[in-house]
Amino acid sequence: MKVLITGGAGFVGSNLVEFFVDGDYSSKISEIRVLDKLTYAGSKSNLDSITCFGEVQFIEGDICDLEIVKKAASGVDWILNLAAESHVDRSVITPDIFFTTNILGTQNLLEVALRSNVQRFVQVSTDEVYGSISIGSFDERSQLFPSSPYSASKASADLIALSYFKTFGLNVCITRASNNFGKKQHPEKLIPQSVINLISGNKIKLYGNGLNVRDWLHVKDHCKGIALAAEYGRAGEIYNLGGDFELTNLDLSREILNFLGLDEDWIEFVADRPGHDFRYSIDSSKAKKELMYEPKNSFFEVLHETIVWYRNNQDWWKNLED
Repeated sequence: MKVLITGGAGFVGSNLVEFFVDGDYSSKISEIRVLDKLTYAGSKSNLDSITCFGEVQFIEGDICDLEIVKKAASGVDWILNLAAESHVDRSVITPDIFFTTNILGTQNLLEVALRSNVQRFVQVSTDEVYGSISIGSFDERSQLFPSSPYSASKASADLIALSYFKTFGLNVCITRASNNFGKKQHPEKLIPQSVINLISGNKIKLYGNGLNVRDWLHVKDHCKGIALAAEYGRAGEIYNLGGDFELTNLDLSREILNFLGLDEDWIEFVADRPGHDFRYSIDSSKAKKELMYEPKNSFFEVLHETIVWYRNNQDWWKNLED
């Protein structure tokens, strides 16, 4: 089987490539193609650990470039779309970039997948498409109510993907994951940003009062969920992939500080960002029932491992281009 992973040099994408190469799928997949534009959030160095796997091919290119997409997708069985602009703060400043990549780029991929008779297309999305919820959890039938240009662009891409299933019969499924964390995540995200600030002698910066709630999912569990959806998901279906571990940003910061032996004087509260959702929470029971999905990693254990990784790999994040 041949697989195209778009955005495969980014955080989740590179971890997914590593998951396929090192795990049970290594015997099922004969070739992995990585298509990545190599923006600030993607780096070929993220793939260094799997260069020994001879069947991984890297293609530098933009999913908005139809000819490059045709070349990358030629002869593949699966397309897993992880290529996206993903940082909410940046989407407030330059929403046009998010709409171009996340919407038009996804449509490009879907069109090529349809014309190339791809067997499976997985659109990797986010729980942010549902918006905020104060009580309970969103399931896959919940109304979409995105708050930022980022989440609106992802919701749009999801709907376009479903239209290709309903109108053209393309074998599409969608995954919507909660907040990811782990190694190789860009420092603009909360956990790596906080750890790197502290390592560098700076304070953690928290929006508002720090009481916003997020459900945290380790990237390894997310990768497993994507693979299960690709292999076993029903066409035209959506699968929520949660971590089953909700925490306020303030309590998360306290845990990071505690692990590093620091007190709460190292927290600085800053003005809240526009459209900041208060709480994300998704119900993953459908994925658990149909895909046998289950997050396996203990949150605090893998959080501590992540902190140590950033402490031990300072050259990696110091060399990133913004």
